[in-house]
Amino acid sequence: MTIETLNNTLSAIDEINRQDPNLILSNGSSQAKELVYGQQMTDCLTQYWPASNEILQIAVRAQHIKRWQLKRTEFNEGKAGYYQWRIAQGKFHAELTASIMLEQGYLVKDTRQCAAIIRKENLKTCSDSQTLEDVACLVFLMHYFDEFAAKYTDQDNEAKIVRIVQLTWKKMSDKAHDIALSLTLPEHLAVIVTKALS
Repeated sequence: MTIETLNNTLSAIDEINRQDPNLILSNGSSQAKELVYGQQMTDCLTQYWPASNEILQIAVRAQHIKRWQLKRTEFNEGKAGYYQWRIAQGKFHAELTASIMLEQGYLVKDTRQCAAIIRKENLKTCSDSQTLEDVACLVFLMHYFDEFAAKYTDQDNEAKIVRIVQLTWKKMSDKAHDIALSLTLPEHLAVIVTKALS
């Protein structure tokens, strides 16, 4: 497809994410959380995987499209409920993105490929699915780890954060590990990562 088709598709994803009622402070102003997240995902992909194909570029931008629609509270509490919510989210993001791509003129096979990446199918064998996972993990470390860690530090539960870093690390490729280790994290977060990897 043309670069115009790709840009129109990314703009359509952004337009939906701009409706997010959850706001965060970004670059000194209050912005829609998922709009910011989608752009952070694209920035990370562009920086570390600059030769990525356009289907992967769309999947990365749309990973959390309209994430506020399916509430965590609509699913059972506990781990099983959490996984059901995550699977439902993946399916929802994939279907919505596929429908946008069809509207923009992409072929059905392209929309299916993109949906499979968003659902993170065949993680260890599909390089695009693995790259999406890598980008998501890196964006978490770069932009959301501090706030996330503070929540558990307040509960005096550092072991929980260390465990989460270990689980995140397991999902990442060797390339993503190298990138993560090259990041300049604040001292208190670097200590947690060191403990997790020791």
